[in-house]
Amino acid sequence: MKRFQYFVLAGAVALIAGCGGAEVADQDAASSTTADSAYLASSEPADAMPVGEAREKAADGEELALVGLIGGSTEPFVDGLAAFTIVDPKIPYCADEEGCPTPWDYCCTQDQVKDNIATVKVVDESGAPVLKTARELLGVNELATVVVHGVAKRDDQGNLTVETSDVFVRSSK
Repeated sequence: MKRFQYFVLAGAVALIAGCGGAEVADQDAASSTTADSAYLASSEPADAMPVGEAREKAADGEELALVGLIGGSTEPFVDGLAAFTIVDPKIPYCADEEGCPTPWDYCCTQDQVKDNIATVKVVDESGAPVLKTARELLGVNELATVVVHGVAKRDDQGNLTVETSDVFVRSSK
């Protein structure tokens, strides 16, 4: 019986350790040295609205400031482009205790993500997408809180994209 308890305890520790929390923090420290300061805002934009509110109110072409956490799927970053999805801070992401290996995919609250997600696309001075991953360009990882100032774009389904050249990354506590 003790042998069984040992394996259960060892499995639980392995599961908790593999949930990504420490890995994300380590990646933040490693990638922050490669960030391109040309696209990082030195101060947080005022009056940033959460993603859910912006999805309800922002019109196509409107200038706005938006706040959210990088996530919404297992792969919130777009390969080869400085683009990623963010989720409204009010939506809770999965906790390590829930056994979620990728808490940034919001698998525990996926039904709430649909109306509280937006895409952020970093663009250069000519408005063209920056051809470098946001992870490299901005030194960010999943669950980082960002505040962006840019222009709202809507597609035919009402999805919200913000084109920006200014991303403020809130420091983690």
